[in-house]
Amino acid sequence: MVSWKGIYFILFLFAGSFFGSIFMLGPIIPLMFISLSWYRWISSRLVATWLTLPVALLETMFGVKVVITGDAFVPGERSVIIMNHRTRVDWMFLWNCLMRYSYLRLEKICLKSSLKSVPGFGWAMQAAAFIFIHRKWKDDKNHFEDMIDYFCDIREPLQLLIFPEGTDLTENNKARSNDFAEKNGLQKYEYVLHPRTTGFTFVVDRLREGKNLDAVHDITVAYPYNIPQTEKHLLLGDFPKEIHFHVQRYPVDTLPTSKEDLQLWCHKRWEEKEERLRSFYQGEKNFHFTGQSTVPPCKSELRVLVVKLLSILYWTAFCSAACLLVYLYSLVWWYFITSIVFFVLQERIFGGLEIIELACYRFFHKRTHLNSKRNK
Repeated sequence: MVSWKGIYFILFLFAGSFFGSIFMLGPIIPLMFISLSWYRWISSRLVATWLTLPVALLETMFGVKVVITGDAFVPGERSVIIMNHRTRVDWMFLWNCLMRYSYLRLEKICLKSSLKSVPGFGWAMQAAAFIFIHRKWKDDKNHFEDMIDYFCDIREPLQLLIFPEGTDLTENNKARSNDFAEKNGLQKYEYVLHPRTTGFTFVVDRLREGKNLDAVHDITVAYPYNIPQTEKHLLLGDFPKEIHFHVQRYPVDTLPTSKEDLQLWCHKRWEEKEERLRSFYQGEKNFHFTGQSTVPPCKSELRVLVVKLLSILYWTAFCSAACLLVYLYSLVWWYFITSIVFFVLQERIFGGLEIIELACYRFFHKRTHLNSKRNK
């Protein structure tokens, strides 16, 4: 049965992303054609303000407890984050971790391309320059290359979240993974799926070549009690009682240099995840058996609490004010409608804001290159 908590959570997040895209991100889009550096700086921070909202709702209003063990993040460092994909919404729960131990404005996520068409959510993700993929390497390679090279060229520090498994852990997906393991003489897994390493190795190598990588963070996520597998579970009010993250940090200079060795390295991490999760679920349902204690956050719990409360207050006031302005003023109404049409059409015609951003970068970069040639 649908829960009022679930409805409130989904509607509040949608309203924040929808009105935020129109009234916060919309006005700065023209800046993309004037100064890409300022556009990227502002848009990353605006989107990060919304990323605090689900964290605030989950913890403050729905009592979700977050436990983080293992290695500490180095605030602001550039990294690739690899994580097991236990549910379809792990990427959102990770924000609870990153808000304490890093900066949400740095995060980029590899997501399936269909999500960019979702009103509000998808528009904000486009503005944040998330990387949308089709899960087919021949279709995704060029886009990965373009986006990563762009981040490296503009010296954009990022923490890129990748799910090497490619999909969440369900019985059907586990059966397919085990069929693959049987055909290839690999170990069958119970708590993870076999990772696909092509994208991971490509991203690490590309970022390393572009001197935009400090470390790889290997995160294992586990849910000791209830497991909200899909967005539907959240709508039903089935929020996780606890979320456990175990973090292992690998500095870039400790990673293998060859593609083959890096693939083996990734497979080794997944073997360790399987054993770690088996011990977690069959034991006391925590990661303390690893011998690594809870990671001290780089931000105090008081500071985190203040941010969460301010987030709820701000987005409540902002969404209410946006609705009121649209209702009262015809000029705002027409801007509202025009913005919706723009967001829909630009995605269908050009492929999304991040594609337009790439095109602007190529244009400015080419013009700068031509000007430098003339001056020689």
